[in-house]
This record gives sequence, structure tokens and C-alpha cells, in this order.
Amino acid sequence: MPEVQRKPKITASRKLLLKSLMLAKAKECWEQENEEREAEKARYLAERIPTLQTRGLSLSALQDLCRELHAKVEVVDEERYDIEAKCLHNTREIKDLKLKVMDLRGKFKRPPLRRVRVSADAMLRALLGSKHKVSMDLRANLKSVKKEDTEKERPVEVGDWRKNVEAMSGMEGRKKMFDAAKSPTSQ
Repeated sequence: MPEVQRKPKITASRKLLLKSLMLAKAKECWEQENEEREAEKARYLAERIPTLQTRGLSLSALQDLCRELHAKVEVVDEERYDIEAKCLHNTREIKDLKLKVMDLRGKFKRPPLRRVRVSADAMLRALLGSKHKVSMDLRANLKSVKKEDTEKERPVEVGDWRKNVEAMSGMEGRKKMFDAAKSPTSQ
């Protein structure tokens, strides 16, 4: 069955148009998101930090205002330091836990194992302890087997191949082949 090439459901120009429209919409959404973020930032700062009224204040009032601001900066700096210390502690703890998980999983590199030659007696002594008295000589239990020449069992007849072809040609040869194939199954 020849494969039929399917036509695309959307043409290339239509696909390009849709892609450009999607990019334009994404750009608009991104710009709107940035504007909202800036507005939220301005609102938060206006709420948390009141505007300073320094006009018409005396020198002592300005000094008091500076002391207040300095105290607030110190409090914020202490909070920032505490949060940084907690964050650092948490990252160290996360790193340690990740290492523990890796160790439990077994992802570390295993050393290559060396082959150790151990006799059967030494293996049984290691498994059963010093109480093991039986000696295992595995070679003594093996049976002796004669080597037989397989070539002597099946002598190969070498003859003239042309005689064989002439004998098998024609209907008589086919009958001989049929009889030869039939005789082993009947016995």
C-alpha cells in the first residue's frame, strides 16, 4: 500500500500569521504584568514609607528624625541578617539531606570488585566456622568418560557424483527418493 502524504491542516502563511499574533499578545501581557508589578511596588512603598516633611523643622527635630530613621534601619538590618542566617542554615540542611538521599539510593560510585580465589573447603570453613570437618574434593566425585572418535562411527562414502545424479534423474530417481523418505518413518 503506498503511503499517502497528508496535506497540513493549516497553511504555512496562516501558521506564521497565528504565530505573530500569539507573540504580539504575549508581549502585551508581559508589558501589562510589568506595569502591574511596578504599581504594586509603588503602592507598597507608599504604604510602608511615609513621605518625609523636613521643611520648617528645627535642628533638634531633624536630629530626632535622623535618630528615629537610624533606629528603624537598625531593626530592618537585624531582621535581614536573621533571615539570611535562616536561609543559609536551610540551604545547608537541604544539601545534607540531599547527600543522605543520594547515599540511601546508592548513586555513589562503587569500587571495582576483585576476584578472589577460594577453595570449596575454605568457603565452607568461612560459612560454617571451624566446626566444618568434611573435606570436599570435587574432582574425586567426577566420573571418568572415554573419548570416542566420532569420525570412526560415521564413515563417509566418497563416490562419483555423476553416477548419483544419473541414478536420481527421471521418474525412477524420484521414486527412490520417495521410498527412502518413507522407510524411516514406517520403522
